[in-house]
Amino acid sequence: MSRFFAALLLALPFMASAAIDETIRLKESVEINAPADKVWAKAGNYADMSWHPGIAKTEMTGGKAGETGATRTLTFKDGGSVKEVLTGFEAERMLMKYEITEGTLPVREYSANIRVEAAGDGKSVVTWRAMFKRKDPASPGAAGQDDAAAKAAVEAILKSGLENLKKVSE
Repeated sequence: MSRFFAALLLALPFMASAAIDETIRLKESVEINAPADKVWAKAGNYADMSWHPGIAKTEMTGGKAGETGATRTLTFKDGGSVKEVLTGFEAERMLMKYEITEGTLPVREYSANIRVEAAGDGKSVVTWRAMFKRKDPASPGAAGQDDAAAKAAVEAILKSGLENLKKVSE
């Protein structure tokens, strides 16, 4: 057997495992007809996510809102919930970073950030980025815990949240 084929055979398990559990990245943005500081007052308040139509309750469970390490539990209107930790907060840049530590969403290793930027003429742009893996690391993943389910769930959260943030801010 040639050295090339021997090396290829040795590399196949590593190539296969890399393709099995890839990170999914999503980014959604919305332009809002309101000043950035007004929008940030809502979107950047870690203790209150009532601007999101899918959230029934925000409960601070540790630390102080706006301080790295703070924790919260978000209860969804459908009965599910997630526990999150604030991993970064830069009020001057209007940037908040957080991770989900556990929950009912079909995701794991979830981290995200929300950023509000001035867009001129009293407008702002809000960008919400998320990176995560599907809940089931097996290939292709159990139904409801696969890539498609994870992407659909997070995409719905980002889009509906930004649409409603626009509605309540304008």
